Amino acid sequence: MIDRLPLEQRQIWIYLGAIGAGCLWGWTMPGWAPYLEMALWPVVGFLLYVTFAQVSITSLRGAASDRRFLAALLVLNFLWVPAVVWMLTRPIRHDPVLCLGAFLVLLAPCTDWYVSFTFLGKGDAHRAIASTPLLLAGQMIALPAYLWLFQGAEFTRLVQTRAFLEAFAGLIFVPLLAAWATERAARRSPVLARWSNFTRVLPVPVLALTVWLIAAAQAELLARSLIELGAVTAVFIAYAIVIPFVARWTGRRFQLDVAAQRTLVFSAGTRNSFVVLPLALALPESWQLVVPTIVVQSMIELLAMIGYLRWVPTRLLPCGQDP
Repeated sequence: MIDRLPLEQRQIWIYLGAIGAGCLWGWTMPGWAPYLEMALWPVVGFLLYVTFAQVSITSLRGAASDRRFLAALLVLNFLWVPAVVWMLTRPIRHDPVLCLGAFLVLLAPCTDWYVSFTFLGKGDAHRAIASTPLLLAGQMIALPAYLWLFQGAEFTRLVQTRAFLEAFAGLIFVPLLAAWATERAARRSPVLARWSNFTRVLPVPVLALTVWLIAAAQAELLARSLIELGAVTAVFIAYAIVIPFVARWTGRRFQLDVAAQRTLVFSAGTRNSFVVLPLALALPESWQLVVPTIVVQSMIELLAMIGYLRWVPTRLLPCGQDP
């Protein structure tokens, strides 16, 4: 079997390279954009399937053993993060499109590369893996509630559109159910067991293909919208700077060890942009800026992770600071 570790160790550079190559393709061959958008839907669906396949959905009950850590993780992601996002987005509150893009991408905690970055940043990867089912279930419940709370009637009108509902059902629940069915069937079928093991290698290359397609399809819109995206870009940068300190403070309040506190930092610092992407793609044309907003946040997040991997274990949370 292909070793997934070299891919995970180089994934930041792989994604940044894919984004750069996609932008170059989109700028030089803009006529391909409609075809790339059509290809994006099945690729995103497959990406979400292999992402969900990394999460042991049937072991959700067993993931609740480390209650103190999980309580800190849930409080951080579903209480403190929304509070921080609400405050940081006050300067762009006059623009509901940019606000929706920021809310979509920042309110959903990551369930895939969060584990990889936790491992590379000397956090507790076992706790990170165990927490992913709860993070996945939590955001399915909390994200619509927070969007309704923050966007009010505007969000209510959007979710009533057929395309939005089809995207939510077809590109979130269908891959989720397929991953669950694969996990259960793999216990009885050697062929599906091998396939299930092989899917563990796929997230990095499939995500690289996804970001390439997004960048190539949205490059022209991204170039036209750089000035409009300036304010929300500042929000994303501010979030990446502020949230590690909020995560550290939360970990210390719950008296977690250093490895667990680092895990909180990487959970709060990584957002689930490609799970919410289908929802953004299904929005009406007047809301089209939401998609490049998510692309910009992903780029900023990747650059932030380069800094986090060096800074978190050596400066923010070095060894010897256990409570």
